[in-house]
Amino acid sequence: MQPTFLPWAGYINLIASVDLFVFLDDAQYERASWQNRNRILVAGEAAWLTVPVRRDQLGASLDKVWTDDKLQWRRKHLRTLEQAYARTPGRADMMDIVHGLEGAGPSALADLNIALLEALCMRLGIATPTMRSSALAIAGRRTERLVSILEQVGCTEYVTTPGALDYLGEDGFGEMSGLPLLVHRFIPPSYRQHGAPVFVSHLSIVDVIASLGCGDASDYVRGDARWLEPHGTRRLAR
Repeated sequence: MQPTFLPWAGYINLIASVDLFVFLDDAQYERASWQNRNRILVAGEAAWLTVPVRRDQLGASLDKVWTDDKLQWRRKHLRTLEQAYARTPGRADMMDIVHGLEGAGPSALADLNIALLEALCMRLGIATPTMRSSALAIAGRRTERLVSILEQVGCTEYVTTPGALDYLGEDGFGEMSGLPLLVHRFIPPSYRQHGAPVFVSHLSIVDVIASLGCGDASDYVRGDARWLEPHGTRRLAR
């Protein structure tokens, strides 16, 4: 998976559900994507938190696109998070995780996202080994490149998200890899959100931690993950 900015709980659940998680840190940067932004809860409504990047590097890979720190976004993000979650029970836990943003200098977007994800996993008690695709120095496009990564790490099963099924089918993933393809589906349960008249789903993981605290958030992200075969046949439950 591409390393995304403070992702939703399903991303963390996926990391917790596998034996090895590979960050596609050399994937191409896409503007206005989850790579550099996510949603938090502000005054009961979803609001964007966006990391600005240098415009002269648009079109490069995530490990070569740098944050634009001339805009003082780090301080602004921390202030926004402090104010938005000031009255939530897990505010201190959440701020302790994101405090690394303060005082840090410009960084590659991939490095920023992975550092935050590693901090999140550590606090939530998730010890899944991770690695970066850039360390494997693999060429090729799309599924061809994916299969090469799986071969290098000795994969016996590949877990994907529903959004990738179309292109994996078009490219003939099964024939190319010879591996079982499992689909990860995380259905986020509702929880009490301070100031929200109705539950707002699929927000950043920081909303879960601020609302529940790290202890309950750890249980939340380890919740039910449905493993399905490519054509919808339920696999034996874990």
